[in-house]
Amino acid sequence: MTPYTLLILLVIAERIAELSVARRNGAWSRARGGLEHGAGHYPAMVALHTALLLGCLVEPGAADRPFLPLLGWASLVLVLAAQGLRWWCISSLGPRWNTRVLIVPGLALITGGPYRYLRHPNYLAVAVEGLALPLVHTAWMTALGFSLLNAALLTVRIRCEDEALTPARTLPAPGAAT
Repeated sequence: MTPYTLLILLVIAERIAELSVARRNGAWSRARGGLEHGAGHYPAMVALHTALLLGCLVEPGAADRPFLPLLGWASLVLVLAAQGLRWWCISSLGPRWNTRVLIVPGLALITGGPYRYLRHPNYLAVAVEGLALPLVHTAWMTALGFSLLNAALLTVRIRCEDEALTPARTLPAPGAAT
């Protein structure tokens, strides 16, 4: 097993941990009246992220991509920074973080942590990781393909989240005085 393959396997393990957190947080949100928005684009998001990881595993060997130390090490630093930002987002949102757009009516927006600086910091982490992870081992086709498709998907996803979080679209929490 190459070190790059091990890195991808570690990212896969991290994704499984994320899904576990999302499942737990989804139950928390639904128990509080949380409503899902944009479920239609979720399968495309899962497919794209799966394709990223598969491309990272396949392209370096299939296209005989070399490890270029300057590009590889710089990209690895970006991957690690993206992971740090992602988990800062997860910890800042607490039980409200999810891979789905689940909105609990009546809850105020989180404005701490990375949300103090950006409205959607997790998507910055996704974009950086999606570009940098393949480039750790010069898988530039995977980096380019993911980045272009992710940009298109994020236009849909961010619009969905922004609409779902608009005060006019959120309802009072169940049992709250209106």
